[in-house]
Amino acid sequence: MLAGKVVLVTGASRGIGRAIALRLARETPAHIFVGYCLHHDAAAETVAAIERANVPATAIAADVGQVEFLEEMFQTIGDRCGRLDVFVSNAARASFRPAEETTARAWERTMDINARAFLLASQLSAQLMTEGGSIVGLSSLGSHFYAPGYLALGAAKAAIEATARYLAVELAPKNINVNVVCGGLIETETARLHPRYEELKRAVISRTPEGRVGTPDDLAGVVAFLCSPEARWIRGQTIVVDGGFSLVS
Repeated sequence: MLAGKVVLVTGASRGIGRAIALRLARETPAHIFVGYCLHHDAAAETVAAIERANVPATAIAADVGQVEFLEEMFQTIGDRCGRLDVFVSNAARASFRPAEETTARAWERTMDINARAFLLASQLSAQLMTEGGSIVGLSSLGSHFYAPGYLALGAAKAAIEATARYLAVELAPKNINVNVVCGGLIETETARLHPRYEELKRAVISRTPEGRVGTPDDLAGVVAFLCSPEARWIRGQTIVVDGGFSLVS
């Protein structure tokens, strides 16, 4: 479905981003750019895995919370390929603190890496999507419901969902589709950093109809669909992928 397309997935060295990049590789795009920040070896491994699927790939190191690095990443893509067709905004970082202990610095950094990066990267993507394209953001249920220690990230994810609705309307004349995938609790290294992770995991499993937490692959398939031509009539939506967790009171 992505033959001849150029793809960028940020935060793609590990976890959800890696799963998305590998899933998109199955659609044989022309090139996949693997955005990452700190994990050089993991990014190289993701590139190698994509290339084993006979898809060219390149790792780009960029802290998306820094505007100049974000702009350099898109400049590199433009110089290399002259275009971009699919952008998946997955890069994220969180400060798991109670509301009363959330500092201004933690709030700003979380917003910069998540919400601001989604907006600015979408703007830069649109400049390279000369023949239309797809933009998909990643969110989580902490944007809809209370989760302990999740204030800053939950607010940032809620901002991503709202931003996607505005972008979907304003970029539609350019044939650029914008949506968000909102996951429930997903088993990743980042999630396990939460100080109450095991408690949260047990609570989620007990309430989820399927009786488990999610995996990165659970989200990757939905992202791949939203990047495909079959999703062209879905605009500005937040698709909840949580195994039915949010259906059970």
